[in-house]
Amino acid sequence: MSASPDKVVVLPVTGTCACGQHWNEVEVQDLLARQVMDLPEVRLQVSEYQAEVKVCPRCHGRQQAAFPGNVRGQVQYGPRFQALAVYLNVAQFLPFKRVGDVLETLCGQRPSEGTLALHLNLATERLAEFEAGLKEALLEEPVLHVDETGSKVGGKLAWVHVISSKQLTLYGHDPHRGSAAIQTMGVLPQYSGVLMHDAWLTYFQLPAQHALCNAHLLRELRFLHEQLGQDWAGELRAALQLVYHQHKVAPLTPMEKTAFLVRFDALLEAGLVSNPAGEPVPKQRGRVKQSPGRNLALRCQKRRDMVLHFLHKEGVPFDNNQAERDIRMVCVKRKISGGFRSDKGGKNFCRIRSYLSTLQKQGFSIFKGLVSIFRNNILIPKLSLL
Repeated sequence: MSASPDKVVVLPVTGTCACGQHWNEVEVQDLLARQVMDLPEVRLQVSEYQAEVKVCPRCHGRQQAAFPGNVRGQVQYGPRFQALAVYLNVAQFLPFKRVGDVLETLCGQRPSEGTLALHLNLATERLAEFEAGLKEALLEEPVLHVDETGSKVGGKLAWVHVISSKQLTLYGHDPHRGSAAIQTMGVLPQYSGVLMHDAWLTYFQLPAQHALCNAHLLRELRFLHEQLGQDWAGELRAALQLVYHQHKVAPLTPMEKTAFLVRFDALLEAGLVSNPAGEPVPKQRGRVKQSPGRNLALRCQKRRDMVLHFLHKEGVPFDNNQAERDIRMVCVKRKISGGFRSDKGGKNFCRIRSYLSTLQKQGFSIFKGLVSIFRNNILIPKLSLL
């Protein structure tokens, strides 16, 4: 129940008692409360600004009062309405038509799709300084998580990339998936901390220290064990899970760590024995195709320190779930409203979504943040670790 209700309706006891006493003559002994929480009537509030015009009686010079700087058109929408429109599109992933449907139903006013696009363009333009500060802040993070997913533009495949931490999120939209997109975002080529990812080859070309997502590894090991009957994979999966939970409680002692590393290496050798190298096919060019089990064991051997980075350095997570949670919102958007009509639309979405995600991670109201954009007094979340 609310401690400060907006409206209180007192219900008096009326009439008389069975003995004939009039209740309006009796003092109130107690009050029993029930509350109803409801929305007020939703309607647009129209504020009209009337600028005085005066003509000097002596020289006939004409003077007009100045309109406020944010009142530029003869008729325009205010910051809260603009914020709601952008919130529905970028935070709730509604396409323009459905945004118009909601606003018309709630407020009795349906903005055109061109007007909605202008709101998004304005928000994107005003968040340019925020994005620049966000990129600088990400370079200071000790651990960054990265991932990418497909995103259609005009029916053609493009990509959304995410770089994130517990407190910060940066999305980027690009027609490319590889190094060209990473260069355009402008963070990872200069980053020297720990980069957590899913072993995509392009990431290994970056100068960062690398850590591999063990959630992906556990899923692969489970498939090998349950679907292909490879016991070594089941044992390695159980050993990884056990050491992870032990490490969460308290860092492993040198003896415990050594014992685990010996078992880790032994299970990988067992995996290679269970999956012997494939024989070359006569007259076939290129590498010899290997079994999934052998490929996984070889990768874990080659990237051993990256797979087990969480054991060697404090603060490095076990998995890449942070980036997967952040990129999942883009997948939800794709399911609800599809892709983008233009590359500019994708870039607008990513910059505004970066701002909303960062606000949300730090406990700020994303609606208040959107309103602050259109009031041109932007609420900036904490970007520096200092």
